[in-house]
Amino acid sequence: MGQTLAEKIISEHAGHNVKAGELVIANVDVCAVQDGTGPLTVQEFKKLGKDKLNNPERTILFIDHASPSPRKELSNTHTVLREFAKEYGAVLSDVGAGVCHQRLIESYVNPCEILVGADSHTCTSGALGAFATGMGSTDIAVAMALGKTWLKVPQTYKIEVCGKFNKGICSKDLMLHLIGLIGADGATYKALEFCGDTIENMEMSERFTLANMAVEAGAKAGLFVADEKTKQYLKAHGREDKFRFIKPDSDAVYERIIKIKAEDIKHTVSCPHTVDNTKTVDELKKIKVNQVFIGTCTNGRIEDLRIAADILKGKKAHPDVRLLICPASKEVYLKALEEGLIKIFVDANAAILPPGCGPCVGVHAGTLADGEVCLATQNRNFQGRMGNTKGFIYLASPYVAAYTAVNGYISAE
Repeated sequence: MGQTLAEKIISEHAGHNVKAGELVIANVDVCAVQDGTGPLTVQEFKKLGKDKLNNPERTILFIDHASPSPRKELSNTHTVLREFAKEYGAVLSDVGAGVCHQRLIESYVNPCEILVGADSHTCTSGALGAFATGMGSTDIAVAMALGKTWLKVPQTYKIEVCGKFNKGICSKDLMLHLIGLIGADGATYKALEFCGDTIENMEMSERFTLANMAVEAGAKAGLFVADEKTKQYLKAHGREDKFRFIKPDSDAVYERIIKIKAEDIKHTVSCPHTVDNTKTVDELKKIKVNQVFIGTCTNGRIEDLRIAADILKGKKAHPDVRLLICPASKEVYLKALEEGLIKIFVDANAAILPPGCGPCVGVHAGTLADGEVCLATQNRNFQGRMGNTKGFIYLASPYVAAYTAVNGYISAE
């Protein structure tokens, strides 16, 4: 019986061939925490009585959720992480470096590895052909100490996408369509394995968006075959020697196979207050917005900013709309500066935020007022997600976000 991608990667780290449903102890390559979950992880690590990290060079502490800190209480938690990094030799990604998931794919994770992170969107790195998954702070503390974790090998859904997208359609539209199709809990504790010629032709940035939102369908991981595009991405980030090719067996067993035609995908939006509450733009009746937010670990990459800048060039944001732009990392920010994208955004009356999570988690830099509507390129629209339970969040691609900013209502032209 053949193996899926998830089974193959976990087998290597468990030291024996595994199958879905099996409980295993697996070696871990990379551990990650952020400033929301990291202080508890540090506390739990110290309870274990260990005097050193198993692999400090690949234990990364990210300060990105409240970056820069808006309150003294959060500043104090940042100090906890900075001091821990110095004491134990862990890697610190400080204010301004960027969102943890973007930084992980840029600098730390490689194909066929296992990454565990104290953040649900850790699954983003699955686009590199790694088994990347979010866990609780205590689990991450144990992995940091021992270099191992326990998990149940997930069943896999095969998501086969074929054909070519219509003009302006993004992988974000595809993912929102899929989540609307199977539901926010439709793939709970499953691995989503993406394949098909549409996926093969995608740039890495589009794959990262799909992997990032796998958890929004309840999935444990989102996985892709590492191919030539993966190799080129690693080369561009100084890790070409870390490339490994691995693919599922032809006789791998899948719990479910979902086939999607790319040409059937339309501009798709998640409506308040759940990600699976999806509608196409043409089903919505010119819903007015107060704020448009383009950024986050889902759609804050340079390719996303290029899409938005191409639409916004020579235009102004609607006078009733606050347009916020947030590059996902320092690397993305610098590229946007070099390419003149930041000037386009500023000329369009956008506010440019420092790399980080910002408005997405509702901590600072874009909290909604009572009754306000935001169209965002982020991954979640739960009630209160952007800091106000009386706000309304719609999710869409950077293409839809840019047109919405100009028109003042949700639109794709």
